[in-house]
Amino acid sequence: MDMSPREGTRSIADLLSALTGDVATLVRKESELVRTEVGEKLGHAGKAGGKLAVGGSLLLGAFLVLLQAAVILLSKVMDPFWASVIVGVAAGVGGLLLVKAAVAMLKPENLMPTRAGRQIKQDAELVRSS
Repeated sequence: MDMSPREGTRSIADLLSALTGDVATLVRKESELVRTEVGEKLGHAGKAGGKLAVGGSLLLGAFLVLLQAAVILLSKVMDPFWASVIVGVAAGVGGLLLVKAAVAMLKPENLMPTRAGRQIKQDAELVRSS
């Protein structure tokens, strides 16, 4: 009887080495996925920053409109004070809405890499079940 191992069989050391290499590759790929998703989230945050800037500009514009309206509307249909207040409040509400939308976009849960997290959990389950 021949006691030599069958061709095509691998030793435990070879299997462990292959498993270690596969796990390292999996971790590297998952970290690439996390980096990509974080980059996407930062782009999203950049857009929110743009909205924040526009909202801030509108709020500044509201102040300037109030000043301009006080000069221009001195002798118009209504009391100049009330005309200035109406225009200023309208611009202020528009700016406030943009700022609120931008702040909502910057919440920490909106910046978390959710897809990568799901994939890592699936991979962990796959490794545990193997």
